[in-house]
Amino acid sequence: MQIAGINPVILSRLSSLLSNDTVRGLTRDSLLSMDPEHAHKATLLALRTGMVPKCAVADTHQLSTTLAGLVLSNPIGMAAGFDKNAQVHVPLGEIGFGMSEVGTLTPHPQKGSPQPRLFRLTNVNAIINRMGFNNEGHEAALERLLSNRSKAITGVNIGANKDSDDFVGDYVLGVKRFAKVADYLTINISSPNTPGLRGLQSPEHLSRLLGETLNARASQKIRVPVFLKIAPDLDETALDAIADILEKTDLDGLIVSNTTLSRKGVETQRHATEAGGLSGVPLFNLSTQKLAQMRLRVGPDMAIIGVGGIHSAQSAVAKLEAGANAIQLYSALVFSGMELLEQIKTGLIRSVNSAKLNSVSQLVGTNVEDWAAGKISL
Repeated sequence: MQIAGINPVILSRLSSLLSNDTVRGLTRDSLLSMDPEHAHKATLLALRTGMVPKCAVADTHQLSTTLAGLVLSNPIGMAAGFDKNAQVHVPLGEIGFGMSEVGTLTPHPQKGSPQPRLFRLTNVNAIINRMGFNNEGHEAALERLLSNRSKAITGVNIGANKDSDDFVGDYVLGVKRFAKVADYLTINISSPNTPGLRGLQSPEHLSRLLGETLNARASQKIRVPVFLKIAPDLDETALDAIADILEKTDLDGLIVSNTTLSRKGVETQRHATEAGGLSGVPLFNLSTQKLAQMRLRVGPDMAIIGVGGIHSAQSAVAKLEAGANAIQLYSALVFSGMELLEQIKTGLIRSVNSAKLNSVSQLVGTNVEDWAAGKISL
């Protein structure tokens, strides 16, 4: 059996692990025994072929929320980087995610960094990646998005080609290409793996970037919400500068945050010295503090997606309390499996009910000041 270029060895191992009746869905140990990129391809294949079971927890009224005018059946999304080429946005909606984010997509196909470029820090449930925006380019993803709509909210994360002469122009092209098919767009300027990209977070460059991309959005027939994804390594002065710029724009929201260059707390782990961005549990406190700090700066009305280190129902609730309207996962699923989605949904419903609230939206920002001040950690 050969499917879409998947290595037969990967397919054989996937079939073996899925035939085990003692587990639901993908067997974590089997996937963790594979090379990280092979395991990722196997997971995509399982989703595309319907081998991953649906979440057993229904999307109740407690989980329903809104994000920049979009109605989500639940606030849990798959972060960008998982479905780089719009291959599984439909299955992700079917199994129970409230949203998924495709990409990062660049105008032209890009191989990304040389392998190996993805490393597990298993003892601390973390990942270092230097993938380098590997993707099939705008046209391949656009065709899939046009022909297949998901029941979940679908975002498109846009970036710039590494060899581009005009990073801003690449983002403008992304807005024009995907405004007609995306429920929202994300301007990703916070990946550490494209040289010079994070420089777009500086005030001078960010003003031009947002000006041109939002002007491009305004010229489209449909006004698609636009989010800006920022790094967790920005200091408070940089956050102030970003907030000042945002006040002068009609940007719809923020995603806080991308991966970190810091190795705090993982210095002794195998692979800790590899170049790239760190994600997973060690990122949680840093990204959540930055989230809360940005919430205080932009006020209660701007939509914020919280991402970085969510690994349990408790950490999902904490992200909301720190100011996130919705959350995204990725790295934790590598170590905990897709059943984590069910655990988080159950925990969110329990938290809403125990607080005698009606919806997860009422948890948003209830502990923002303590998180911003660094008084809380998990």
